Amino acid sequence: MTSSDVDPQRRPDEPADSIEQGDKVVELQRKVSQLERAVESHATVDQAIGIVVAMGRLTPDQGWTVLRETSQHTNIKLSRVADLIVAWGCAGDLPEDVRRELDASLGRAQETSECSGPTA
Repeated sequence: MTSSDVDPQRRPDEPADSIEQGDKVVELQRKVSQLERAVESHATVDQAIGIVVAMGRLTPDQGWTVLRETSQHTNIKLSRVADLIVAWGCAGDLPEDVRRELDASLGRAQETSECSGPTA
């Protein structure tokens, strides 16, 4: 038996398969946690797009563009910008730099919006 045959984390009575399964369980738990965070973030981004669409009378694609541009121009992650916009609905407060860039991007999008015609 060589030193490579011995796993220091394995008890002498524990089969090697049990350790491999434990490692797989830990890896799967990590992936599930990542997926849960991704789903939550995606939902917040979708909500922020909806807010931008309603505010600017834009299409959903234009709302996505406004959100993305606001993120890029403020150098704030898109998910964080989305969090701020969604929270803005309740708190009524949006950081000045985000508000400025959001307004600018909304203005650009409204110039070409298919939805900005007169209301019925």
